[in-house]
Amino acid sequence: MNKIRFGPSGNEECFYADGNKHSTQAPLWLKNKGLNAYEFSFGRGINISEETAKLIGENAKENDVLVSAHAPYYINLANPNEEMIQKSFAYIEKGLKMLECFNGRDYVVHVGSCGKLERSVAINLVKTNLKRAIEIVKEKGLLNGKFICPETMGKPLQIGTYEEIIDLCTIDDCLIPTFDFGHINALGGGCLKTYDDYKKIFELAINKLGERAKSCHIHFSKIEYGNKGEIRHLNYDDEIYGPDFLPLAKVIKDLNLTPTIICESKDKMMTDCLTLKSIYESIL
Repeated sequence: MNKIRFGPSGNEECFYADGNKHSTQAPLWLKNKGLNAYEFSFGRGINISEETAKLIGENAKENDVLVSAHAPYYINLANPNEEMIQKSFAYIEKGLKMLECFNGRDYVVHVGSCGKLERSVAINLVKTNLKRAIEIVKEKGLLNGKFICPETMGKPLQIGTYEEIIDLCTIDDCLIPTFDFGHINALGGGCLKTYDDYKKIFELAINKLGERAKSCHIHFSKIEYGNKGEIRHLNYDDEIYGPDFLPLAKVIKDLNLTPTIICESKDKMMTDCLTLKSIYESIL
């Protein structure tokens, strides 16, 4: 049965201050903190051994911590260069292999950016190449209950408005959205303020994707933004930039959603994740 999960992206300083030295120790540490999710980033490349990934996965399974993975930032399914597209396919394939070692479910992907292309042309390229990628990983048996999770993005030239991501996820049942609400808020210049601001996103997703939208992947952090969207991630105690988690927590409760919520605060991702969880539990 799906259940709501909370966890950090990566390890904050207190993980090491508590005497831990390696991410293989993260699942037990998180369980003891009251959390049950963990995101491992391959943003700068997939440079972990399968042996280490399997050890993380074994520890995660033992401690009921669901591990997700973030694909390399180099992926761009809107690139018109076929050689570069093949490299993106390889990143997706290798990441899913590692996710299997993690005993994980969600593989978060930045689908691409427009570059010099018209947005409509770039989006059509993403759709075509995402379908190709899915065919490849299905043929190789790399899904097995796992999901590819296209992420909403925070800058205008990136492909990833929430409407675009929901539309992409209609391509195949192996796709569920990653709603990064810090990105959505930054791209919209502070557009997430009320209960209804969040609710309309989920209502659209559920209308187009059905039940799988209810178990979506969520990234949450406050993000500084400007005229060109996202600038940098902040910690939850920032009082200038949003978004706030309370209205989102209320929507999650009222719509009976069971997302995995990953906190991506600048350097307090575990500590702030406990705050998010506390906010959610306060309205139950």
